[in-house]
Amino acid sequence: MLETGSPAPDVVLEDTDGQTVRLSDYRGKHAVLIYFMRSTSCPVCNRHVRDLIRRRDELAADNVHVFVAVPEDRQEAAAWKAKRQIPFPVLIGRRGTPHEMIGLSRKVFGSLQQSGDLLIDAQGVIRHAHGATMPTSGYDKNGITAAVQGLRAQAASPPRTPL
Repeated sequence: MLETGSPAPDVVLEDTDGQTVRLSDYRGKHAVLIYFMRSTSCPVCNRHVRDLIRRRDELAADNVHVFVAVPEDRQEAAAWKAKRQIPFPVLIGRRGTPHEMIGLSRKVFGSLQQSGDLLIDAQGVIRHAHGATMPTSGYDKNGITAAVQGLRAQAASPPRTPL
C-alpha cells in the first residue's frame, strides 16, 4: 500500500469508455480521491459508493475529484455504473487491476480482494491511504474527512517565503 506523505506514482488506468486516465493529469488542478471497491457485487462497497455520491457536492467544493476503481473488466464495470447511475468516472486497469497498482492485493488464500481509498492532493502528494481486507473497513470516511480538512487548511494558509 502507498504511504501517506509520499509522492503518488503516475498510475495510468482506463475509464469505462476506454479513455486513458493518468493521475498526473490532475496535478496542479484537483485533489483526487479514489475508492477501490472489492467488487461491484459487494453490497458493503456499494453502500460506500452511495455515501460518496451523497458527499459529492461537499467534495467538489473542496476541489476533490472522485473516482471509483473496480477489479472487473470494462463491460462489467460499465454495466454496473449505468445500473447504479454512478456519477463518478469508474476506473479499470489497463493491465491487471487498479488495486494491484497501489498494493491492494487479494488476501485469505487469494480469494478476497482488498478495498480502500486514496486521496492525492493537487501537488501529487498522498494525503490519505487506507486499505482493508474486510469490506466493512475498506472505506475510511473519517480519515478521508480529516485529510480533506487538511487540504482545506493547506489552501487557506499563505505560502511560505524563504528567508
